[in-house]
Amino acid sequence: MQLLKDENVLLAEYLPEFLPHRENQIKQLANNLLPASKGRNPQNTFIYGPPGIGKTACVKFVFREFEKYSEKVKTIYINCWDYKTVYSNLVKAALSLGIFVPRRGWGKDEIIEKIVEWLNKTKKSLIVCLDEVDQLEEEALYDWLRLNQYVKNPIGIVFISNHKDVFVDKEPRIRSSLRIEEIEFKPYTFNEMKDILLERAKLAFTSFENAAILLAASYAINKGGDVRVGLECLLKAGRIADRENASKLKVEHVKKVLGKVKEVKPKIIEKKLSKVEKIIMDLLKERSYTSGELYKKVSEKIKISERKLRDYVNNLAKRKLIKVEEKRLKTRGYTRIISKI
Repeated sequence: MQLLKDENVLLAEYLPEFLPHRENQIKQLANNLLPASKGRNPQNTFIYGPPGIGKTACVKFVFREFEKYSEKVKTIYINCWDYKTVYSNLVKAALSLGIFVPRRGWGKDEIIEKIVEWLNKTKKSLIVCLDEVDQLEEEALYDWLRLNQYVKNPIGIVFISNHKDVFVDKEPRIRSSLRIEEIEFKPYTFNEMKDILLERAKLAFTSFENAAILLAASYAINKGGDVRVGLECLLKAGRIADRENASKLKVEHVKKVLGKVKEVKPKIIEKKLSKVEKIIMDLLKERSYTSGELYKKVSEKIKISERKLRDYVNNLAKRKLIKVEEKRLKTRGYTRIISKI
């Protein structure tokens, strides 16, 4: 009998039927959004906490239940890492609603008009999740917050971020429109991590040593408490055990992969950096730079304005990938020292 009976349950994208140790957060989010199923305005909700602790999974879990049991609610999930501009974000929303967007493209107002038309026609409530909302352009955020001005349909927004202070520096018109209730997700304890991996292991393997699950859980906790690290440990170890025709997943299999499994978040960020951001990160591997020095170096590789470069630098700093410090000059004024964390 094959040891690894279903490796899909060990993938980060897999959404189980039960999410251990997130029952309270799921209940709170569901209660916030429940009015939408009754034709009333839901409560906008901001979910925050470290990466890999179930924030996205809980939202998708609640969305799945709404889609399954309420014909009056339409849910849309958008990852703002992938759709961060005003246009791409709205196009993703339109396509999720089944609205055809021609290849020549529409303007922003045309897409909003089509979304409003869809809402008026279906009379459905709309709940949108903006995951990694700190990556979204402010104008796009404002467009979502003012959408309910054009329709009578209830509209709710769920925001997700790793950072609690993501809205602090937003424009006053945005902050005044948020009207959010916060839900904090705290890191899993070792026992909670063990329970989560144990549930997945039962679905993935025909047999396993409990100690193997404990080792993967311990490693995940030591790597920042990201569940995805533990899942990747089990997946890689399971494939090794499968190739060896082992009768069960053992501690020795998990030990073989520990050094190969890295923290997930940095890998995801690296894949999604823009061309300019990659240039900046590569330069900072060598040394730190003043703003002027960095602009000169980047300009040798790509055409860019100082203002645009400053925006990229600020965005990388906000994601805690680089450090920016103000330094007083001996003559007069200040300069910024930019370095890698």
